[in-house]
Amino acid sequence: MSVQILCRGEVLFRQEDQGDYLYYLESGLLKVTRMKEDGSTIFLNILVPGETFPHHSLVSPKDYHGTVIALTTSEIIKIPAGEWYESIQQEPIRYRSIAQTLQSKLRMMQQRIDILTAPPQERPDLFRQWLQQYFQGYHIEDLFTQEEIAQFIGLSRETVNRILRKKGSN
Repeated sequence: MSVQILCRGEVLFRQEDQGDYLYYLESGLLKVTRMKEDGSTIFLNILVPGETFPHHSLVSPKDYHGTVIALTTSEIIKIPAGEWYESIQQEPIRYRSIAQTLQSKLRMMQQRIDILTAPPQERPDLFRQWLQQYFQGYHIEDLFTQEEIAQFIGLSRETVNRILRKKGSN
């Protein structure tokens, strides 16, 4: 295991890279993006302190599904995949920890679904509140572009711009 520090905007790994490592986010905030066949990029997920990822490789190896980029200065523990899989074979109790990690992520995703099903004008504030649960001290506008906010909450960039502008004038 080794520690890696990423500054805002630095890439940890890219989509389709070979999954030689798993990672534990000690501090900071990361985003996961995925490039579509047409070359456009979609914002998939946010990784918060305490998460081991990529989630789809916690039990068995797989190439990286997306690109992980630092939103803030982040401290990451880099775990060689072979060591990770060997340790869970030798200590089956670790599967409980994996299940708890996946349960926590599932709960985060359920909260995201709640945001996506809220009235459009409420979604930016709900996203703000959701983010504050996991990472306090930052404003969504400081971390994400309006396009990323729009993708994350299921609106167009123009609608997000209009809602944020309207809230700013109140």
